Parts: sequence; structure tokens; C-alpha cells
Amino acid sequence: MKCLIVDDSIRVIEGVRALLASIEGLEFIGQATNANDAVEAILRLKPDVVILDIRLIGKDGMNVLERIKKEQPPPVVIMLTNYPDPLYRKKCRELGAEYFFDKVTEIESFIKVLRTLAQNPSQG
Repeated sequence: MKCLIVDDSIRVIEGVRALLASIEGLEFIGQATNANDAVEAILRLKPDVVILDIRLIGKDGMNVLERIKKEQPPPVVIMLTNYPDPLYRKKCRELGAEYFFDKVTEIESFIKVLRTLAQNPSQG
């Protein structure tokens, strides 16, 4: 599965990229640190999975989520954020995110989902 990471922190991108490299079946294909670059990269690279932060430079990740879920076929979207507020979680689900994880407290669940997707892409 082709994965694209969208986060305003290069450290987070590097960490997630290293994690992807450790999971057989997942391929890192690109990254973006702001909303405009994210949409452009997603439309151009057509990833199977987008790992997306809420807080970005420019528009927020929810704007990106709403836009990319209009694509056919839409990518699986995993929201990975430091802002796990229940209202954000609910809004992201309404906009089509399949998964929503807190970067601090839910990293093990995030890894488990990545492994599941790599082994069985239809789980998205």
C-alpha cells in the first residue's frame, strides 16, 4: 500500500516514515507539510493511505480531508494528531476519516491499524 504523510512537523514525518519502513507491505511515496501541498501531492501520487494531521500551515487537515474524500477512489485517511478533542474526532469521522489517533496516547493502536492495512488492504 502506498502511503503519504501530511504533518507540519518534519520530526513527525521522519518518525512515521521510519515506522512505515518497518512494516512489510507499506510504501512511503511522499510527504507534505501544508494543506495546499498535501492536496496537490495526493491528487498527483494517488496514495492508498494518507496519514493526516489536523493542524497544518494554511488550511487545516479537515479541509484537506474533505477535499480528498471527493476523489474516486478516495484514499483511506488516518488522522494522527496532538488534538484528540472529541469534537475533532467526530468531525473527522463525519468528513470520512476511517481512523483517528492521538499522537501521544494511541500510537500503539495506530501501529496496529497500519499493520492490519498492510496485511489486508480491504480493511480500510
